Amino acid sequence: MATILVVDDEIGIRELLTEILHDEGHIVEIAANAREARDCRLRGAPDLVLLDIWMPDTDGMTLLKEWASQGQLTIPVIMMSGHATINTAVEATKIGALDFLEKPIALQKLLRAIEKGLAQGMRRPEAPSACPKPVSEVQRQAPSSEDAAEADSPIVRMQHISFDIPLRDARDAFERAYFEYHLARQNGSMTRIAEKAGLERTHLYRKLKHLRVGIHKNKNDDKPGRNRAE
Repeated sequence: MATILVVDDEIGIRELLTEILHDEGHIVEIAANAREARDCRLRGAPDLVLLDIWMPDTDGMTLLKEWASQGQLTIPVIMMSGHATINTAVEATKIGALDFLEKPIALQKLLRAIEKGLAQGMRRPEAPSACPKPVSEVQRQAPSSEDAAEADSPIVRMQHISFDIPLRDARDAFERAYFEYHLARQNGSMTRIAEKAGLERTHLYRKLKHLRVGIHKNKNDDKPGRNRAE
């Protein structure tokens, strides 16, 4: 989980990116202009910034130069624009931007850029605990997600599906256990589950609703056509 600052003057882009990033398990802060972005930056450095170039008052390039000149460009910044030229993209990377995404932004390209940025970015050190616990105790209290997934109840239910029920009911029971297992294992990420199951996201949402499988992090994420951030 990372904290990502989205800076864009278009409310639709802010809402869409917020929805996508929440789906991926991140904390999202939003800013509609450079002033709000500065305020967010002063409150605490996020792990990554998605910064639009064309904004009223102060544009993204000016804000990027400002952060660079003040020594505040210590976190990965990904620029976004639907109107910028190649020269603008080159200039942004020379100033210090990690990447440049052209709108409309393909979902997979966005996620890859964010993954790359978080991997290469400078992470803020976590505040030390007043009474740190021994490693052995922490390990006992926090089992790995893989162990938790293997012990999850869908596996047990899958092994006990009756062969005496109609085929449709047996198939639904299997698929319900299958998706509940992967929801737990993939931390509710619709993107990773869709890739794992070989389904389009829209088809996946319809199937989960048919099976009455709860989507914990994405209860409002059943809108079709969310493959691109436009």
